[in-house]
Amino acid sequence: MPDDILTVYAGTQPDKLAVIDDQGDGHVVQRTYAQVEAAVNRLANAFRSLGAEPGQKIVWCGPNSLPVIEVLNATRKVGGVAVALNYRLTPEEARYVIEHSDAEIGYVDAEYAHLFSGLVGTLPRLRHVVVYGADGPVPSGMLRGEDLTAGASDQPPDIGDATGAAATMIYTSGTSGKPKGAVRRGTDPAAFAGLVNLLGYRPDDIYLTSGPLYHSGPAMVLAFALLFGQTVVVQRKFNAEDWLRLLDKYEATSTFSAPALMRMVCTLPDEVKARYDRSSMRIMIANAAPWSFALKQLYVADFPPESLWEVYGSTELGVDCVLEPKDQMRKPGSCGRPAPGVEIVLFDEDGNEVAGTGPEHPGELYVRSTAVFDDYYKQPDSYDASSRGDFHTVGDIAYRDDEGYLYICDRKSDMIISGGMNIYPAEIEAALEQHPAIYDVAVFGIPSEDWGESVHATVVLAPGASLSPEEIRDFGRQHLASYKVPRSVDYVDELPRTGSGKILKRQLRAPYWAGRTTKVG
Repeated sequence: MPDDILTVYAGTQPDKLAVIDDQGDGHVVQRTYAQVEAAVNRLANAFRSLGAEPGQKIVWCGPNSLPVIEVLNATRKVGGVAVALNYRLTPEEARYVIEHSDAEIGYVDAEYAHLFSGLVGTLPRLRHVVVYGADGPVPSGMLRGEDLTAGASDQPPDIGDATGAAATMIYTSGTSGKPKGAVRRGTDPAAFAGLVNLLGYRPDDIYLTSGPLYHSGPAMVLAFALLFGQTVVVQRKFNAEDWLRLLDKYEATSTFSAPALMRMVCTLPDEVKARYDRSSMRIMIANAAPWSFALKQLYVADFPPESLWEVYGSTELGVDCVLEPKDQMRKPGSCGRPAPGVEIVLFDEDGNEVAGTGPEHPGELYVRSTAVFDDYYKQPDSYDASSRGDFHTVGDIAYRDDEGYLYICDRKSDMIISGGMNIYPAEIEAALEQHPAIYDVAVFGIPSEDWGESVHATVVLAPGASLSPEEIRDFGRQHLASYKVPRSVDYVDELPRTGSGKILKRQLRAPYWAGRTTKVG
């Protein structure tokens, strides 16, 4: 079997910085490739001492940090399945993931050890919980990570023929129903190479995290960085100005960001942004949720325009489309064309392949590629339900233009039917975000006795701005057909989002549909 990539770089570039953990409080941790390799091996051997075997699940939980990078690599080295646990979950939600995944070992930041409280001896499979970063004693029944690794070997563990058997499991957002564990057992080297070559990654790139590594996107770019032997700069929790500080201080060249995070950066006061050099950014991957055209305009005003790439994909399907920098302003609303090695087919409601182009010919987007996930853990019916032969879907609706560029209209479940007309909220949101007084917006359907459903907008106003519902409707009418203009508007200080940045429309819709047996008109 080929040598582990981290082991290779520890031998070929032992003194190169692998990870910089700078949390802005004056305490900076820097580790070379040789140091990270030794620490990862100690953790992997510690897991082996706890009985970790190839194929077993190790669930990890914590904000971005050096230990998170170590546990991802240590799990791979023991041939295990790394299960990401969102630290923003409630204890009840966390318990579901831990139990459903059949994790046998937990590895958790001390700040979030409470999510594992009382689970050892209660759940049938969980045998050990290891706590890292604790200043004092760890909770009863848990192990202190630093004590566990102190006497462990810093040599790679020997797992024999199971080398290369590692996998990852990421639980989907759960915007409807219980979350599902999407399992991925490796990546086709040719498809992987095609994507990273298109994006233009280099060994001298410096990757700055811009979101939680429990999300598939930031974790994917972390994998790119380690594959190329780059330096990784981790930010524990996102802060817009501190992100600019890290970008400037370390001359970061690549990142991956959800729209909400870059909106925070780009809407900082000009005098704040002027303190930091932003010219080093070379590859900004826009994803996790669609970036509006208005946000892209803000970004290219603040950063090198040639740095902005957009990818469309998902935890389950990997990267499926790429919109190159040269097309960002030319193709507003598009997520690009199929990525290298990816086939995309659109099917209409009758199961027929969509042949036409333009928004009047939408269809559910199905993907065939070697990057598609392997299964939903213990939920084969869900996997089968999302498949048509070798093609898979996550329920997104899209159309093509006459040049083959794809446009995601919306999630299938978000579609509004009003007076018999199909309405896609993403289009309305993109239009309303063009108004300078609108900072953020979510559009969804609410009950209407006359139309079945009517279009509703929940708006976050820009700081200090005022905008009446009628002014919003007047602005909407300038950009949208009349039946798409919101009939009602309410205001909130912040939209609820998942850890990956997607708006929780289910939560916003719930009060309007309470007491009804159906959630559509």
